[in-house]
Amino acid sequence: MSYVVKRDSLISDIGQKCPRAIELLTDYGLSCATCFLNQFDNIEAGATLHGMTKEEIDRMIGEINEVLKEEEL
Repeated sequence: MSYVVKRDSLISDIGQKCPRAIELLTDYGLSCATCFLNQFDNIEAGATLHGMTKEEIDRMIGEINEVLKEEEL
């Protein structure tokens, strides 16, 4: 897997590398996935602002990385 999402990954980068991640982020309540300010926020900051716990953030990042892995196959 060439691109791996981490806590400090910018939301805009995630959307560019994996468009399917936008839907996943939105499902988790991160409306910032489609906001123009997403180029300045990393996924941890955005998720924390939306009230997610560290465990929820880790689960979400894991799901995004699974999607990225599937798309490489």
